[in-house]
Amino acid sequence: MPDIPSSAIVDPAASVPESVSIGSYATIGPDVILHDNVTVMQHAVVDGHTTIGAGTTIYPHACVGLPPQDLSYKSEPTRLVVGENNIIREHATLHTGTVKGRGVTVVGDSCMFMVNSHVAHDCTVGNNVIMANNSVMGGHVTIGDHVIIGGNSAVQQFCRVGKHVMIGGMSATEADIIPYGLVTGVRAGLSGLNLIGLRRRGFTRDQIHTLRRAYRMLFAAEGTLTERTNDVADLFGEHTAVQEIIEFLRADPVRPICQPATSSG
Repeated sequence: MPDIPSSAIVDPAASVPESVSIGSYATIGPDVILHDNVTVMQHAVVDGHTTIGAGTTIYPHACVGLPPQDLSYKSEPTRLVVGENNIIREHATLHTGTVKGRGVTVVGDSCMFMVNSHVAHDCTVGNNVIMANNSVMGGHVTIGDHVIIGGNSAVQQFCRVGKHVMIGGMSATEADIIPYGLVTGVRAGLSGLNLIGLRRRGFTRDQIHTLRRAYRMLFAAEGTLTERTNDVADLFGEHTAVQEIIEFLRADPVRPICQPATSSG
């Protein structure tokens, strides 16, 4: 066990390697597993059946691994698994799963959860995700890699958000968002592709132009979304990023898809 301040409460049953840093007044529950070089700062709480990956830093007053905000939860031993090198800032909350869900909430690697952000029960969050201040998600949400959720935004329960999506600040997402999409608005509508994010992540000019052509076809006025999806799949069969969008659309055809606003709003 590392040197632990006398004011901290660390259950003897918790797994806490020598390389872990524990701040004053922090609380670590009995079923917690901390991996190497985790930092839990002063007044932070890590509880429940929770695993924290190596190199993750949890800032003051964050609450990680507490029970889900779900009235059906009856103290079952559901879990939270957080990957490596994450940053969990002040007052952020990450909750365990529910029995009626998957029983586990999963967070990938190298994510940042800013002040007051919330990851609800049974969510799956990919790698390199950023949740800005006061952004929240309901239960059972799936977030792809390299997603940015702007400040004061919300993602409705059960929504799927594809990889490389940007959700603008103060947006409310009620439907699934295709990979590479950009959404904004009080009731968020698809505003195009996340072009700035694509350029920052090294997508070439030709790749972006191809994605834009596919996007215009997918959300054209003619035909049904299913028909347009099939047409795009045939026309862009060799383009990996476009095929990721097609696979996303086909993976759960029952779910509503966030689409561009009509000319009438």
